[in-house]
Amino acid sequence: MHEAGLVRDLLRRIEAVARAERARRVTAITVRLGALSHMSPEHFTEHFREAARGTLAETARLEIEVGDDPRDPDALHVRLEDVELDV
Repeated sequence: MHEAGLVRDLLRRIEAVARAERARRVTAITVRLGALSHMSPEHFTEHFREAARGTLAETARLEIEVGDDPRDPDALHVRLEDVELDV
């Protein structure tokens, strides 16, 4: 499933940031779902929670922004905006 792969890739990047900062856990992440990303906040959350089980991001608070401009250069993407850590 395409969405699951996107979320796993995003989670790998989040965990790399957390490890580089020697964080105990990820407390929050902010993502932006492009207008043409075909992901609703609910769908993203479902995939993220499943992929994050057993990781530093398992209990992270999700802040999800949704783009509405199909002409935005990132309209097709799920973009990681911010990662908050407990260091």
